[in-house]
Amino acid sequence: MNNIEKVVIVGGGTAGWMTAAALSKVLASETDIVLIESDQIGTVGVGEATIPSIRLFNNLLGLDESEFLKRTKGTIKLGIEFSNWRRKGDSYLHAFGNIGLDLGMAKFYQYWFKRKAQGCDTDLWDYSFNAQAAYQSRFQPKERIEGTPLSGLTYAFHFDAGLYANYLREIAEGQGVERIEGTVKSVTLSAENGFIDSIEMESGASINGELFIDCSGFRGLLIEEALDAGFENWSDFLPCDRAVAVACESDKSLIPFTKSIAHQAGWQWRIPLQHRIGNGHVFCSAHINDDKAIDTLLSNLDGAPTSDPKVIKFETGMRKAAWIKNCVAVGLSAGFMEPLESTSIHLIQSAISRLLNLFPDKSFASRDRDEFNNQTRFEFERIRDFLVLHYKLTERDDSEFWKACRDMSIPTSLEDKIELFKSHGRIFRDNDELFTDLGWVQVMVGQGLMPSRHHPIVDSVSDQQIEKFMQDLKQIFAREASRLTFHHEYISQHAS
Repeated sequence: MNNIEKVVIVGGGTAGWMTAAALSKVLASETDIVLIESDQIGTVGVGEATIPSIRLFNNLLGLDESEFLKRTKGTIKLGIEFSNWRRKGDSYLHAFGNIGLDLGMAKFYQYWFKRKAQGCDTDLWDYSFNAQAAYQSRFQPKERIEGTPLSGLTYAFHFDAGLYANYLREIAEGQGVERIEGTVKSVTLSAENGFIDSIEMESGASINGELFIDCSGFRGLLIEEALDAGFENWSDFLPCDRAVAVACESDKSLIPFTKSIAHQAGWQWRIPLQHRIGNGHVFCSAHINDDKAIDTLLSNLDGAPTSDPKVIKFETGMRKAAWIKNCVAVGLSAGFMEPLESTSIHLIQSAISRLLNLFPDKSFASRDRDEFNNQTRFEFERIRDFLVLHYKLTERDDSEFWKACRDMSIPTSLEDKIELFKSHGRIFRDNDELFTDLGWVQVMVGQGLMPSRHHPIVDSVSDQQIEKFMQDLKQIFAREASRLTFHHEYISQHAS
């Protein structure tokens, strides 16, 4: 047998325990899994908002949704509201799920582009079931709108990342994962091939393994300190380099969406949980100091703070390779992008999925590693482009920070996407990249970018037919949203 017999995960937290829970669920029982973590080392803990793919991960583990929400003090998330990003006072929603209903060969939004150019005053989000439900603070699971071809609600979660990690630890240990408490002293590499041979602990213990997974956070204890991966910095595109985080008392409103509120030199997140609200201010230290950033956050809370503000320094970018020799980086050890579109936990999840799809044997074929690294780079770069879009399309000129964002150079891949959209409103999803055309369209339209023309195919349908079609959809979405349970009632009945 040439199969991997022992996996060693260095680091706990969300990344470590997600990895341990998934691998112990999927791998054969003869594979030993060890996780090393220290209670003395804290976690960053900013990843409390997710995107719909988290439901796939929870389903893989067989988690009951109500139990999961109870254990993590979770709430439902239907999208992200962006306020003050285009201009002060403006807001829009990046809603999950579909918008309208495609007609013939053309996307629904192409018909909306035509009607908008003709003076129609309806909002793009009038045709989003998720948006209508979100702004009425309503939710209940709904796969379809009865009697129509329209899909129901697409949702994700807000949850306490620390409680989630504890929940997954319980599951992983129940599936045979061994947890070792302690601090890593050093990493021993093979003199023959440079692979990791063992982890040396402060206690004097030596932990051997065949596959090592680095979940040690920004430090990159294995991938960077031991294997010199190198780091590709993207601060030219995403200039924020710090965040201050603080929890505050819940206002009990439990709105089913994340808020992203742009400030003078960055933006603030607001994540409603059952027991508190998670808040943070992501900012650029070149334009605002820590004290002022903290003051900005504290003056924009919805309740009394329940913890001291914590400043986190970060560097936006990715490791030049996430898999080197017999070591795979998962989570912050692989790279970091600010949580503007709630991608932090998704990047953990996708790395785990990618590792399982390309899981090695003891030969550690270089082609498998190359494919893993190529896919990782593609995903990181496409997410980077989507985040940069929010900054680049600003019309704000009230601070040097926003002027610099508006005027900055952007990746060619993003520039091409913007230019294609400007001509006929076309967006194409490359290679199953994370964000769909509907996500791109919502941010572009929300930030004020409109195409000069619509798709010519739209003209094959009469204006009267389009008008009737759009009116019917708008009425259906508004009516069906008003019939849903209020979000706070759903949480109270099913998840508290």
